[in-house]
Amino acid sequence: MTLHKNRGGSARLVLLIAALSACVSAPEPPRAQAAAAVPQKPQPTTNTWPIRPVANPPLPYRDIDQNEAPPPALVSVVRNLGQSFHGKVGIAVRRIGADWTVAWNGTSLFPQQSVSKLWVSMTFLDAVDRGKLRITDTTTITRNDLTLFHQPTAALVAKEGGWTTSYSDLMRRAMTQSDNTANDTLLRAVGGPEAVRSYLARRMIKDIRFGPGERLLQSATAGLDWRQDYSVGRNFYAARNKLPMSVRVKALDNYLASPPDGAAPSSIVQALAKLKENQMLSPASSRLLMSIMSEAKTGPQRIKGGVPPGWSYLHKTGTGQDLPPRSTGFNDIGIMTAPDGTSYAVAVMIGSTTVGIPERWALMQAVAKAVAANHEPR
Repeated sequence: MTLHKNRGGSARLVLLIAALSACVSAPEPPRAQAAAAVPQKPQPTTNTWPIRPVANPPLPYRDIDQNEAPPPALVSVVRNLGQSFHGKVGIAVRRIGADWTVAWNGTSLFPQQSVSKLWVSMTFLDAVDRGKLRITDTTTITRNDLTLFHQPTAALVAKEGGWTTSYSDLMRRAMTQSDNTANDTLLRAVGGPEAVRSYLARRMIKDIRFGPGERLLQSATAGLDWRQDYSVGRNFYAARNKLPMSVRVKALDNYLASPPDGAAPSSIVQALAKLKENQMLSPASSRLLMSIMSEAKTGPQRIKGGVPPGWSYLHKTGTGQDLPPRSTGFNDIGIMTAPDGTSYAVAVMIGSTTVGIPERWALMQAVAKAVAANHEPR
């Protein structure tokens, strides 16, 4: 799906978010009236990155079975949010158990960044389910295993010269704190990137790429070749700052044009729905992973900030590198559950934008509010 920009986008987004805040507690319109407003089903698109503006964008792609269709108001809100946002954004909402998806740019590939940690944890738990690994197995992390950016485990390694812990602890740190070293250590344990790709293929999940790991992914995105000393202190930032701006711009443009960790929002919500329905892992492993996701410390003002009282939300965030004025890979994906037990898989992925963080939060929260406002109990 292509992205439409207009000069009044930010103002309309603010007004739309304000309207959503009011409609969360408003009475639901009669079903007959809502059904009459269902637009004609468009054909799926197969756009690839980059997303280019067009004059009159079609409605977002909707995957609808013969028995159920999404609320027309939700279709409209997702479309309007996508049109109004100043940047490249993908949005997908899937009602779990109903087999419909409402999406804006749902089939385009967006950089995942730390959202991809979810697939590492799934691959690990799948290996546990198959008896290849045990959740209580331990490993030792040394200075040679450190990565870059957010890695709280680095302090433990530096203090002791080496740090031993269980894979279970590493998975929890990767998923709740987005610890890069914990995640890369878990990735090595399952067999590396190819093991993750193989797992997703076996689960019939398409259009989710998995990159080479944090060190190679982030250094290439910045225009650098990885060196282990970049993992120490601010060495990576210093090396990146020394690069000519033309090199950095070209490297970031190349990354965004075909992200090695790119994923389609519609594919992500499909995988989340399968996780909820125990089709990705065993029931015990599914429960464990979703319980850990519910404890995530990152992104409290992203989608989670718009989830109303009485609802629950479990999730994984992702945040890419900035090259002012551009920010990249600002994401949140997860499962919203209503008080009646109905669940929705939600993904909002901002590939590239120049707007500030509060406006990005507002977009994500507006999606959550729209899901809640248009929830139709079974």
